[in-house]
Amino acid sequence: MSEDDKLDLRPASNEEIEQSLSFALRYDGRKRVRHADDAMARITAERLVQHLERSGYVLMKRPDASAPSTTRHRHPHSD
Repeated sequence: MSEDDKLDLRPASNEEIEQSLSFALRYDGRKRVRHADDAMARITAERLVQHLERSGYVLMKRPDASAPSTTRHRHPHSD
């Protein structure tokens, strides 16, 4: 990670962490894991976030990536 990337970090919200953990409990990459129930994944993610918060963890998040362009025209700032 470059120094510029580190400057763009911000604390991740509890909701962002819950969503990421819940997704990880329900999917393996993009493949749906059938043995993980949606409600159980959400509850587990919420409990994990609460525990991390009580334990003093601070998770950082990069800014959201911009959507990829589907145009064939070159971006004026890219070389």
